[in-house]
Amino acid sequence: MGEVNLLARLPKSRRNVTARATAKTEELIRVSREYGEMYFDGPREYGYGGYRYDGRWLPVAEDMVAHFGLKAGDRVLDIGCAKGFLVKDLMKVCPGLEVFGLDVSRYALMHCERETVGRLHLGNAIDLPFPDGSFAAVLSLNTIHNLERSDCIRALREIERLAPGRAFVQVDSYRTPEQRAVFIDWVLTAKYHDYPEGWIKTFADAGYTGDYYWTIVE
Repeated sequence: MGEVNLLARLPKSRRNVTARATAKTEELIRVSREYGEMYFDGPREYGYGGYRYDGRWLPVAEDMVAHFGLKAGDRVLDIGCAKGFLVKDLMKVCPGLEVFGLDVSRYALMHCERETVGRLHLGNAIDLPFPDGSFAAVLSLNTIHNLERSDCIRALREIERLAPGRAFVQVDSYRTPEQRAVFIDWVLTAKYHDYPEGWIKTFADAGYTGDYYWTIVE
């Protein structure tokens, strides 16, 4: 298990933290956590403000294939796949790679990339409907922090079950009190978050032995 930044080549999103903090209400948070049209394709204060494919995940897919030594015929699972952008790009950079996705959002799956139709499943990270050790790698980017800590541990155990020591999880975090304050102003969906040290303890409590990194709002 180790800290590795597999999203280093992902372009940074522009975030207007002040506008988000001003707009946040309990109702807005409730709607965002439905992960429906408003979250993906509604106004920016509800989430992405329009979640569209633009190829930005291609270099990330290349780095993930290299990191895990993936090849044609290997099976990969993306937990929290949304509309399947990373699933699509993993198949593009490694022809023959068998990539699948899982997400809680019916809306996202109904608006997925055409290349991913039939590969994306509706489901929850805490109960993954796949056999033990059935994937060469499991990925979960900015997803499990949307669960309470106890369910984060359940999700991490499920990830470990499917691909022992061959997973990558990225979660919301912060390294300083100042970064934490910015994060609190920005966050909509995360139910559990912590400093890296707290997350590493959570990983250990779950018996998770894969790799990990942090999403830090700046």
